[in-house]
Amino acid sequence: MSVTRRALLAALAASLAACGRKGEPEPPPGRPSTFPREYPRQRPQG
Repeated sequence: MSVTRRALLAALAASLAACGRKGEPEPPPGRPSTFPREYPRQRPQG
């Protein structure tokens, strides 16, 4: 296998391994859900 082909296959494998969302965020056990949040959260001025 040529060096170019190996580099291309390695780049493809790395890009596929980096993607893949596992689902919506979940709070730890015993904590209330705070999702979705509204950003930016600002303190009231006064």
